[in-house]
Amino acid sequence: MNHNITSRTLVVLANSVKHHQCCVAGKCLDTKEWIRPVANAHGAELTQQQASVTNPYGVYQVKPLQKVKMGFEQAVPLKNQPENYLINNVRWTQQYKISPADLHQFLDTPASLWGVGDRVDYQAIVRGQITIGNSLQLIKVEDLLLYIDDYERRRASFSYNGIEYNLAVTDPSFNRYVNDQSDLIGILCISLGEEFHGNCYKLVAAIY
Repeated sequence: MNHNITSRTLVVLANSVKHHQCCVAGKCLDTKEWIRPVANAHGAELTQQQASVTNPYGVYQVKPLQKVKMGFEQAVPLKNQPENYLINNVRWTQQYKISPADLHQFLDTPASLWGVGDRVDYQAIVRGQITIGNSLQLIKVEDLLLYIDDYERRRASFSYNGIEYNLAVTDPSFNRYVNDQSDLIGILCISLGEEFHGNCYKLVAAIY
């Protein structure tokens, strides 16, 4: 991708919770490449105001499935998050949306989610023993189960490509989904998080 892009129209595939702020990610409508809009070169989350769109009715929080025109200063890739792009100060504008049925056009098919388990050793990434080509994946899963564990944490267990996963969930709509899982189509946006106590955790950023 051209690292000097100024604006792109993205299909927003996640707006999850990070440090009580917003972690937005989406795919370019034309190239299907991932972009994670960030507030600084270190991959900082966006404020509620930064993660807002204008449409004919006013200014609203950006939502998954919306097509949104965003402005960027430059690419600011990290070893664990190569898709990061620094936003500029131009307000995002909404350009309609896609339906959940359209998500299949944007699916990824990695062999695994950065191996097995729920985390990746950060130092192994820094040393180049593990290369993160993409820190975001939109995947179709099987046997999806959302639940709250004994520590009041939001979790999702599922099977992908024959591998069982059990990951933390940062989708703000989790509480609604956990009470009624009948409408879910089994597509998840998985994000590799920032370094935390020596690991980058795999997070379920959006549930469909």
